[in-house]
Parts: sequence; structure tokens; C-alpha cells
Amino acid sequence: MDMKAKQKHFETLVESFSSELYRFGYGLCHNSAQAEDLVQETFLRAWKSFDKLREANSARAWLYTILRRENARIYERQRPEARDPESLPEVAVRGSDTSVEGLVLRKQLNELKVEYREPLMLQVLAGFSTEEIGVIMNISTNAVMTRLSRARRLLREALQQEKTQQTVGVL
Repeated sequence: MDMKAKQKHFETLVESFSSELYRFGYGLCHNSAQAEDLVQETFLRAWKSFDKLREANSARAWLYTILRRENARIYERQRPEARDPESLPEVAVRGSDTSVEGLVLRKQLNELKVEYREPLMLQVLAGFSTEEIGVIMNISTNAVMTRLSRARRLLREALQQEKTQQTVGVL
């Protein structure tokens, strides 16, 4: 592939996946500036190794893998500041649910451990299959299914508890 064609193909990837990579990055780090940095670093690393991408249809999963690894690198270098999930800014996403239930769901999702939140976000937000998530996270498909099941169970329990607390508060 000549340089002009390579650049055009890469620009198409950037245009196609920037916003969804940002949403996923934000879901991982809960910081807008850091999520933007993750996306930038993802595309920088992708450009440097773009010649290694053999199949165009695997580019999306490849970019998610790079973003996950870059996020892990950040946490290897520094300890993130602890933040109250209630104080996190909302990500402006077209068509996002602003109902009380939606806000409670996002709050509970943010409180999940990363090992459960990450595969759930990859499946629900990004639409990856369990097999693809396994490749991205470098874990078995069975481990992905277990984590997804636990994530959903933990969310259900937390939402039920929240609902019970709201009901008791009204009485």
C-alpha cells in the first residue's frame, strides 16, 4: 500500500472510531481530558504499527485493544485519584437517557469493578461479541461470559437496593 492510500485508510479509521473510542475511554477513566489523551495515544500507536494490521475488518477490535493497553499503562505509571462517582461529569452522548433510572444505572455502572464494567461496556456500548471481547481483553470466552453474568447480577442487585432505599425514603 502506498503512503497516500495508507494515510487515507487511516484517516477513515480515525473518523469512524474516534467518538466510540472516546466513550469507551471515558467509561474506563471517568476523566474527559484523560479519555481524549487515550484516544490520541491509541491512534498514535495504531499509526506506528498500521502496517501490521492485516485485515481491515479487525481494525475496530485492534483499536479497542490498543486503548485498553494504553489505559493500563497510565495506571502502571501513576495512582489515579479516588473520586466520588456522584461527582463525575456526565458524558454528553446523543440520545443518552437523562431519566432518574438512567442516572442511577450510570452511577451503579461506574461503581462496578473494572473487571466487570469493561466487558459489559464492550458488549453493550461497542457491540462486541463475547469472542471478540475475549480477544480484546486477552481472556477466554468463558471468562468473558462469567464476568458479564456477574456484572449484570451486581447491577441488578445494586439497582434493586437503590429502588428499595428510594421507596423507604418516600414512606
